[in-house]
Amino acid sequence: MNLRSALLVMSICIFNHVSAQDDIVIPEDKKSLNISRTDKAPKIDGVLNEAIWENAEIATNFISFRPEIGEKRAYEERTEVKLAYDDQAIYVAAYLYDDPTKMMTQLVNRDNFGQTDFFAVVFNPNNDAQNDTQFFVFSSGQQADAIANPTIGEDFSWNAVWQSAVQIVDDGWIVEIKIPYRTLRFTDQQDPTWGLQFHRQFRRERAQYTWNPIDPTKGNIGLYHGELTGLKNIKPPVRLNLYPFSTGIVNSFDGDTETDLTFGMDVKYGITDNFTLDATLVPDFSQAGFDNVVLNLGPFEQTFSEQRQFFTEGVELFSKGNLFFSRRVGNRPSGTLDLDDNEEANVPNEVKVLNAVKVSGRTKKGLGVGIFNAITETTEATITNTDTGEKRREVVEPFTNYNILVVDQQFNGNSSISLINTNVLREGEFRDANATALVANIQNKRNTYVINAEAKMSNVNYQVADNETGYSSFFYIGKSHGNLRYSFDHRFADTKYNINDLGLIFRNNFNNFGADVWYQIFEPKGNLNSYRINAWVNYRNLAERGALGTFTGINFGGRYFAQTKNLNGYGFRFNIEPGKQYDYFESRDGRPFIFEDIVSGGGFYSSNYNNKFAIDVELNLFKILEDGRDLFGYNFEFRPRFRFSDKLLAVYGLDLNMSNGSRGYATNVDVQGPDDAVDNIPIFGERNRLRLTNSLSANYSFNPFNTLALTFRHYWDTVDYDRELFTLLDNGRLTTDSGYTINNVGDSPNINFSTWNIDLSYSWQFAPGSFLTALYRNQLFNFDERSEDNYSESLNTLFDQPIQHTLSLRLQYFIDFNGIKNVFKKRNSSQSQLGNMNSERDFNIFTNNTLP
Repeated sequence: MNLRSALLVMSICIFNHVSAQDDIVIPEDKKSLNISRTDKAPKIDGVLNEAIWENAEIATNFISFRPEIGEKRAYEERTEVKLAYDDQAIYVAAYLYDDPTKMMTQLVNRDNFGQTDFFAVVFNPNNDAQNDTQFFVFSSGQQADAIANPTIGEDFSWNAVWQSAVQIVDDGWIVEIKIPYRTLRFTDQQDPTWGLQFHRQFRRERAQYTWNPIDPTKGNIGLYHGELTGLKNIKPPVRLNLYPFSTGIVNSFDGDTETDLTFGMDVKYGITDNFTLDATLVPDFSQAGFDNVVLNLGPFEQTFSEQRQFFTEGVELFSKGNLFFSRRVGNRPSGTLDLDDNEEANVPNEVKVLNAVKVSGRTKKGLGVGIFNAITETTEATITNTDTGEKRREVVEPFTNYNILVVDQQFNGNSSISLINTNVLREGEFRDANATALVANIQNKRNTYVINAEAKMSNVNYQVADNETGYSSFFYIGKSHGNLRYSFDHRFADTKYNINDLGLIFRNNFNNFGADVWYQIFEPKGNLNSYRINAWVNYRNLAERGALGTFTGINFGGRYFAQTKNLNGYGFRFNIEPGKQYDYFESRDGRPFIFEDIVSGGGFYSSNYNNKFAIDVELNLFKILEDGRDLFGYNFEFRPRFRFSDKLLAVYGLDLNMSNGSRGYATNVDVQGPDDAVDNIPIFGERNRLRLTNSLSANYSFNPFNTLALTFRHYWDTVDYDRELFTLLDNGRLTTDSGYTINNVGDSPNINFSTWNIDLSYSWQFAPGSFLTALYRNQLFNFDERSEDNYSESLNTLFDQPIQHTLSLRLQYFIDFNGIKNVFKKRNSSQSQLGNMNSERDFNIFTNNTLP
């Protein structure tokens, strides 16, 4: 710890020195746009014929920052934007001049940019340069939205309900937007100044322009916002949104059919002007996508990305310090079973989430607070006596409470300090866990240098054994401006650091140092729009002994990436691990496994996606140069994509991976020692492995509100071991002297593994925020020892397995509390008008929105 403290103090001194010496400053000039109040809300139809648009102030003279910096567009391709507001919303009108025959208008899913021109408006009600709310409208009529800050970048998992319309006209396209105040977080304001920015992209060139100029060579993008003035006496509304839903499910597997009908509701409630409660009551995640399961031969767990919307949306605060891995909530049970030889167990694949709640927000002074809580139910395994048929049940996951508390203070428009605590409380004698992190992300005021630092502590209470407390740290210092940049980092975790009850760490016990340097251009040069060259070196150790621990390995390498002016991308890379490398985890018992001199390299090519046909190709090779070893392998990826029309896109994927002569853990055997003690020893093997993945994704969008999507994946993996197997010596080398073969170690370690998934879905947004989704999926799985089978034989075996069919229909409806208030207000103000309302009008008022 003393060494790390000294490094921290020294680096801060260096940081302060370079900050004082640097004379680069962010320009203070900012454009300003004065907004006008309207007494009559414009109709959101893309036709700018309302009186408010005739005299509204115009934002124009957009400036490029990609690929060129500081260029203006031709007059006939100019951009003109106007704003207005009333007591309910901000309205945006944008006239985007262009030649319609050159525009790109691919229809895509929400939050998917595709090959489409877009216009975006960005608001920052706190005007703090760090907390933006972004709204995108595409020339196809589709929407995207995100929240953004320097720590997380852009988070498109955040979704709001707002209104937009697009009209294609002879001299370009028109966008009209209504952004209700419930989509923004701000305090009661009499005469505020908000941060404001507009973006426009010409997709055919991937050229992007902004209203207020941006310098991409330094600082985060929020520092370059202009200012919005003229808002008077706006009040944040009651932010209460309800999303009731119902899902009907039919499951069929191996002749058994089950049906289920569930009801639940998601709730978003503005506790204060800046803080929101998100809750999912009786959650239903039945339509979350399949995980891309692969055969895992390594010593660490296999994990998958989060696909449940509640756990992906609005979690930027909870991601601080990387202590939160949301798949832990509702994952497989954590308990283990002690079974007799004549018993077998049926253990559920997941634990049911009873409910989950998030409270998060940020004050005008930059103080962010996040509170997360989730509860999962008691889960039992069914254990069957194979001799008598008698069954018993045993708890494998008790009633469990997951909690997170985050406090994050932002300052200087580019920096923050955070304190994060997570804890997991399990009922009974199951383990509990707690983790705490202090995180700092600091840039100097000139945005030229950055320091990221983390100090973490974990504690696991095993109930029936001693507690374990572990520590981890991370430190990074780097130059963050200009063409040439560099950084240094240090990562540490002791042997007891463990956050895996609610977080994710694949391994602890490391003490690693790294350095990176890179050079990049920000404007076109020659035939290239951009390129980047970077190099790295990493020095790895265990943390268990000495000031630097025990050496485990070193690697260095480089990478080159470039994009041409024709929008084709290509690149290549290499990596070298010279000399002896010590893997202390492959053995599963803490002894090192030594390998030497591995080299790898490869390259890729990606053609311009603007073309109807495009391809992505990547090839990587690796080779070991160790005496007595003959390891060689490659992985090849080929992804052609074809845009049949602006409504239909299909992408095929072929991934082929081969390695011959690799060595690793194969199985274990029980050996009785001279004192009659039984040792479980690892057995290694030399293996040939072949993996083949075929995938297909296709989307047909009838319009921005109706989409048909297909996803297919078949994964096939074979592992074939040489007959002779190895035992691991204490010096890290392998030997065949023990006489083990694949025929005398019990079950054969050879593997033939295959999975098959199909998802076919139809989604209809029948009202703002309201969806009807129909989903059909099927799944096949096979695992056996027939590694000698070829692809065709393996596929036939897979189709002989029972297939799981799932059909589900989900209805979700959006209700805005302010819409309900409007209904009653109109009833009280005009009884006669109420009698004339038809059902369609009632529906639109109730949702406080209409479809574009």
